[in-house]
Amino acid sequence: MIKRLQRKFVLIVAVCLFIVEVLIIGVINFFNVRSINAEYDNLMQMIQENDGRIPDYFKHNDKERQMPGRAEPTPDDIPKRFKNNNFNEETRYQTRFFTVTFKEDGEVAGVNTGQIAAVDSEQAVQLAKEIISGGKDEGYTDNYKYKVCDVSSGKMVIFLDVRMGNNNKNRFMLISVLVAAAGYVITCLLVIIFSKRAVRPAIESYEKQRQFITDAGHEIKTPLAIISANTEVIEMTGEETEWTRSIRNQVARLDGLVKDLLHLSRMEEGDVKLVFCDFDMSKAVTEAAQPFEALAKTNSETLELDVAQGIMMNGDEASVRQLTSILVENAVKYAEDNSVIKVALTKTASGRHAKLIVSNTCEQPPKDTDKLFDRFYRSDASRSRDGEKVGGYGIGLSIARAVCEAHKGRIECRVEDRTVIFTASFRTTKFKEKG
Repeated sequence: MIKRLQRKFVLIVAVCLFIVEVLIIGVINFFNVRSINAEYDNLMQMIQENDGRIPDYFKHNDKERQMPGRAEPTPDDIPKRFKNNNFNEETRYQTRFFTVTFKEDGEVAGVNTGQIAAVDSEQAVQLAKEIISGGKDEGYTDNYKYKVCDVSSGKMVIFLDVRMGNNNKNRFMLISVLVAAAGYVITCLLVIIFSKRAVRPAIESYEKQRQFITDAGHEIKTPLAIISANTEVIEMTGEETEWTRSIRNQVARLDGLVKDLLHLSRMEEGDVKLVFCDFDMSKAVTEAAQPFEALAKTNSETLELDVAQGIMMNGDEASVRQLTSILVENAVKYAEDNSVIKVALTKTASGRHAKLIVSNTCEQPPKDTDKLFDRFYRSDASRSRDGEKVGGYGIGLSIARAVCEAHKGRIECRVEDRTVIFTASFRTTKFKEKG
């Protein structure tokens, strides 16, 4: 159980960390891509507004500014939206683009390839015509982002070289993923190393509880043996009375409780050595359930068996028989009078798993079915029932769950209308229908 608790702790931390890292990497890359795309859009908007060129807002040569007839723009003329996108004096020379302008009748009015070396005028015109014929106003083609816009002479197609930006996006994404993966692995290793220390308080609490159960069990056995012996002496010297019978019944009840507690504690810790072998599960379930038919009749109930024959299982046969007895006995105790208790063993559609289903109707079904498998849990309805019929001490279903877990199986309880249904699932070795 300690190792299982440690593994569960590591798994929870690993899953939470993975989700957080995926979200962080996703958000970072989303905003990075969004920022680069916004920069593309602003550059293309600037090119569109300036008739297919990027104006030089920066002039460091004062003599050029003082030349007659010069009306060059200055940094103060830069639109605010371009200032916010890191537009500077190098932008004009770093940006690679080309434009093709068409007249309204579709003839080429002009080609500007002065800002790019990878495309000549002929290639630019051919690529622009393909874009115009495609009917899309903007998008991507090869290494370029394009935009079709209206100008005074007709239409202009702007092509912006985005290779550098795409490389930066991919490089940033790769680096962020690698860094996150390395951090994830290192963090998981640290969690594995220190997980035992993290769950140490729970381990210490569980060990103290387990030790208390073991010590108390052994300590209780001695006074129980003495009480039982004294009761026998009283009956030998006198006679058996209802008081001595009650004492012997309660001693037997306490003795059974102690044995079950110790057995459950050993099972949860893995100290019980289960002998796994192939056995006929159908036969084991039938033989374990049939003895309760008489008890059901005593309680004015009917026990119906619907067991598919030939289901084989690899496991501990004695534990599976014990599980069946616990579920059937539980159903007989809590079923309402004149009702039918159903015990069924069937296979799944794939044939790989077998399901043991025990159901009964009761007057007040339990509301919180998950708590039924807790130690000493008894629903309010069971407390209100006749103690002679119900009996038990709320530990049987805990043993049933421990048996399922020891076989890598699963047990659950659900309520449909007033019917309580317990389902235990196990992996089978084979299934053969007997004729």
